[in-house]
Amino acid sequence: MGHTVRAVGSRPGPWIGLASACWAANAALGASVGAGLVHTGRFRWIHHALYIATTTTTALAAVLSAASPTASGRAAGRALAPALLPLAALPHIGTPAQGHPRRHALAALSAAPFYGTALLRTRAARTG
Repeated sequence: MGHTVRAVGSRPGPWIGLASACWAANAALGASVGAGLVHTGRFRWIHHALYIATTTTTALAAVLSAASPTASGRAAGRALAPALLPLAALPHIGTPAQGHPRRHALAALSAAPFYGTALLRTRAARTG
């Protein structure tokens, strides 16, 4: 008695962390390529695979957070959800290969505050 059974993935914190890590890895790779520090050559697909992983984990984290049994979990999801907007826009605003490196980088970086806020709210939910 008194025990609550939770669905797998009902804690949004790990998913928000995973989505944030995917975004950070993709941003770091993109910035490294843009700065000429890394040359992906035939392996440009890695950046695209990270983009797909980032978008998928971000959407999953936002959905799982919306279904969270706690108010703080739902707040973390509301903080993360707007990150999907710049991610969705990225394929449509042009790429560095198409001559739009600055626009692409700014759109990708505009998601950063949403990941940061969601991480902070997740952390506050654990400590509070």
